[in-house]
Amino acid sequence: MTILINILAFIVVFSVIVFVHELGHFLVARWNGVKVDAFAIGFGPELLGYTSSTGTRWKFCAIPLGGYVKMYGDANVASTGPNAELSAEEKKNWHLSLHSKSAMQRAAVAIAGPMANFIFAIVVFFALFEIFGKPSTVPVIGTIKTESAAEKAGLKVGDHILELNGSSVDSFEKFAQNILMNPETELKLKLKRNDVDLEISVTPELKEVKDVFGNVSKIGQLGVTPGAEKKWTKLGPIDGAVESVKYTWFITSTTLKGLGQMITGARSADELGGPIRIFQMTGQMAQVGIDALVTFAAVLSIGLGLLNLFPIPALDGGHVLFCIVEGIRGKPLNEKAQEYVTIVGVLAILSLMVFAIWNDLKHVKAFEWISSLF
Repeated sequence: MTILINILAFIVVFSVIVFVHELGHFLVARWNGVKVDAFAIGFGPELLGYTSSTGTRWKFCAIPLGGYVKMYGDANVASTGPNAELSAEEKKNWHLSLHSKSAMQRAAVAIAGPMANFIFAIVVFFALFEIFGKPSTVPVIGTIKTESAAEKAGLKVGDHILELNGSSVDSFEKFAQNILMNPETELKLKLKRNDVDLEISVTPELKEVKDVFGNVSKIGQLGVTPGAEKKWTKLGPIDGAVESVKYTWFITSTTLKGLGQMITGARSADELGGPIRIFQMTGQMAQVGIDALVTFAAVLSIGLGLLNLFPIPALDGGHVLFCIVEGIRGKPLNEKAQEYVTIVGVLAILSLMVFAIWNDLKHVKAFEWISSLF
């Protein structure tokens, strides 16, 4: 029963974020006068569908992994180029194709998919903040590193931080942010320990960190981690909207930072997961609760949008890159050049997918299981 729930959760979550992505392409294409032949969720044979009054075939397909929007005049569902074998009617209605539009219009259609994923995440976080509240960690110290600034100052596990330099502390995240911003600065803490209020001075140690561009930042470090207790703070509509945008940006920037650390070697590339890892995590979130599953869907949506913005041919970012080059040159790249660059892009994507799946198989110990058979 559990595996069935995991499969259903994975299909639903993946289908929703793909639908949102393709809907972004569809809406902006229609706004720019492009006819859409098909809007599909999944690949392979059609299971069910209907044709709208605008001529678009909306359908669910047998393999529920992905989806596409096929626009009028496209050679294939990937919109890699115009169909070379056009009928007389198609030539007559060429103005309805994406390829007849300006570079700016085509770029807008390409970028609309990733933008829809980000907007979806913002809307999901806003709904969660309004229904459940904003999650945060109670400012209680969970662990203390030996010989750290916290230990030298006399902090203990279980201390509940109440104030920092006279300002109230309502979450561990807020406390940690102030520590990061004040290296080698004496800070006055008011805390509660075993129902007794205490005041302690701490001086965060200076730590230098380097980002992916080689820039060095100086941050404060106390040597503590939070406890496990969470709390939920209800937000009004305006605060909820602001926080949902900030939360989406936080996940986006954190993801980019993690990828940068993998590229530079500061973080292990083994952390890069693929479909198997996503399936596992989707199942785990489904078992935790609907709020966790919906949050995970929003995070996946951000990941899908971010991935598609990379300027790699065959991805949306690659289409945008071609449009930018066309705008600068005043004419598009010749078909051969586009074909060669697209092949390189597809190979890069396939390599990344193979690497991610390899990591997945190692993660689930598939190789150990196979070797045990022999």
